Amino acid sequence: MNAPSQARSVERLVQGQATSDGAGVRLTRLLTQDLQRRLDPFLMLDAFGTDNPGDYIGGFPDHPHRGFETVTYMLQGRLRHKDSAGNEGVLAPGGVQWMTAGRGVIHSEMPEQQDGAMEGFQLWLNLPARDKMRAPWYRDISAAEVPEWRSEGVLVRVIAGFAHDVAGAVRREATEPLYLDVHLQPEARFEQALPASHNAFLYVYRGDMVLVGATAVRRQRMAILANTPGSDRVVVTAGAAGARLILVAGRPLGEPIAQHGPFVMNTRDELVQAVADFNAGRLA
Repeated sequence: MNAPSQARSVERLVQGQATSDGAGVRLTRLLTQDLQRRLDPFLMLDAFGTDNPGDYIGGFPDHPHRGFETVTYMLQGRLRHKDSAGNEGVLAPGGVQWMTAGRGVIHSEMPEQQDGAMEGFQLWLNLPARDKMRAPWYRDISAAEVPEWRSEGVLVRVIAGFAHDVAGAVRREATEPLYLDVHLQPEARFEQALPASHNAFLYVYRGDMVLVGATAVRRQRMAILANTPGSDRVVVTAGAAGARLILVAGRPLGEPIAQHGPFVMNTRDELVQAVADFNAGRLA
């Protein structure tokens, strides 16, 4: 007899680390390197949000990547992307940039504004060993192209995976990522299917708090969801102020992770080769 279905609980609450990247862009690193194994296939999550141009105006000048994917989701502001594969586009509010670095790409992400608010997220998603040296790929997804699912008091923007019967803008066979931007009216309840085998977390970025089971997850906190056997869903209830959050899940790869800055491979030798290729101009 199958075990009864149950909702996931919160295993751990995480407070992000204030840091900077690129040319001095201030951000909060939520998924740090010490959580990569626990949250496989995800490698990093940064949240950025400020209305002070000095915190973002330097942007992210040319820098390399190899071996993984970057998913940038913009809430406010505009960023221009250019890369060595000849891609260029502007990421506007509500839009998504999904880039597969594969065997290597050099790109930049620079503010397309001189003032105003800049806010969003960048998620790093690992590639399986068989795909790490595939050709780079890039897609700009405008706000209008992000599918939405609605219910009473709930709006879900489906960046990847499925929310009920709505398919997201992007799908990946190996890691089966789920990436939802969930908007909840005061005291609204949202239930989402989550395979028990997937690692999952959520981050509250608006409102006061949400309840996941009996655990309160307050704004600017990340909740790692427990991998309890038989748990196949998550239930989130907003507080009196309503809330917005991102919910992220994926199938773990279970492969070795070797990282040196913007290069993520499976072995040290592959990292050495990545650095050598970059230094020799073979990523351009």
